[in-house]
Amino acid sequence: MSTESNRICHRTTYRVIYGDTDTMGIVYHANYLRWFEMGRTELFRHLGLPYREIEARGLMLPVSEVNCKYLTPARYDDILVIEATLNTAFRAGMQFDYTITSEDGSVTHTTGYTRHAFVNGQGKVVRPPDFIREMIKRAEG
Repeated sequence: MSTESNRICHRTTYRVIYGDTDTMGIVYHANYLRWFEMGRTELFRHLGLPYREIEARGLMLPVSEVNCKYLTPARYDDILVIEATLNTAFRAGMQFDYTITSEDGSVTHTTGYTRHAFVNGQGKVVRPPDFIREMIKRAEG
């Protein structure tokens, strides 16, 4: 994990399985969104706050916006690096930025972001809770 001004990053590796591809052996486009989720889940885990714990505290982080820019197709058996970055400058919820590259970093397959609102158990949008703000401060410090 690395940190820089207004950004907390984590990298996860993943090998493309046959079930991730279409009949041409190219990764099906929706799988990149699954990998975005994998990246942010592992980022939370590395910050010491598994997503399960967030839900146990009565909060959900539904996706309110997603962007995915496909640059170079990934293929069966490729090893990918999923870089998930928490953009701490985004204040209205949470924004994660993603870059998915080849294992050696020479090819960028996809870039994108997801934005998330904080929602309580009744489905009402709420402000970011103290425990999330404290987690971010610890990671930046």
